[in-house]
Amino acid sequence: MKRCFSFLLGAIVGGMIGSTLVLLLAPTKGKELRAHIQDYIDNLTTEAQIAAAQRRTELENELARLRKQP
Repeated sequence: MKRCFSFLLGAIVGGMIGSTLVLLLAPTKGKELRAHIQDYIDNLTTEAQIAAAQRRTELENELARLRKQP
């Protein structure tokens, strides 16, 4: 268990260091990069909200169908 935890901790720390280096060494300016990141996050959030709403509708329909069965 300790080996698994150590591996996961190392992977998380390595990912954070790697992403920080990528951001620091990116060929675009900071303002542009932040705008791109914000756009990506906004799009991802919107897609997640749409998917959640669709899934909720599906589940509500399924629940209504199950309640109608004798």
